[in-house]
Amino acid sequence: MFKALALLFGVFKFGKVATTGGTMLLSLAVYAAVWGWPYAAGFIALLFAHEMGHFIAARQRGLDVGAPTFIPFVGAWINLKDQAMSAETEAYVGVAGPLVGSLAAFLTYFLARETGSPLLLAVAYSGFFLNLFNLLPLSPLDGGRVTQVLSPRVWLFGAPLMLALMLYQPSPALILVAIFAAPPLMRAWRHDPNAPEELARASIPLESKVEYAALYLGLTALLAIMTYQLHESLQQLSR
Repeated sequence: MFKALALLFGVFKFGKVATTGGTMLLSLAVYAAVWGWPYAAGFIALLFAHEMGHFIAARQRGLDVGAPTFIPFVGAWINLKDQAMSAETEAYVGVAGPLVGSLAAFLTYFLARETGSPLLLAVAYSGFFLNLFNLLPLSPLDGGRVTQVLSPRVWLFGAPLMLALMLYQPSPALILVAIFAAPPLMRAWRHDPNAPEELARASIPLESKVEYAALYLGLTALLAIMTYQLHESLQQLSR
């Protein structure tokens, strides 16, 4: 089996499409072993939609970006090779993932309503929860990238939320986020208003800050409502 996996990655390491396809198929197989093929395929599709939102937004801003890469039970990401981005550009790329991912989740939800499919309803729920989780106001999650337009000190609010979620439902993804979140959290705690990044943030027009804040809060509230409603619906169906 290990030789087969090594051969698989040896073949797929050539090219962006091969990398995305190979890691996607690997994640699909792992998720299918736990939840079955239909649910796994739907979840991977919603995860792909989320990452393509980031990919398209990055390309729109002229950034050098790699195709999505998937890791089972951790998620997926795009490889942004241009790391020196302004706070506004990072927020633009960051919010695009949850926005496109939420649209895909809503499409799945409407299909579930039309067909009466509990499976599609469960997939839609996973999509809403996935995008809501990514909007936690904490770096390196998408919410941390969006809220840094306002102030990185917002991340101090996101840390208790992540801790509560870790206690409620531990997962490898949360542990990984906690590890990567530690350095930016320390920087937020030692906030220096005269730091170069703070002076650059001050140059962002107030109108842009208001737009990002309204989009972030509106999308977060909508996803929270949909996640709660679908959770209740699925609970009723399981009785």
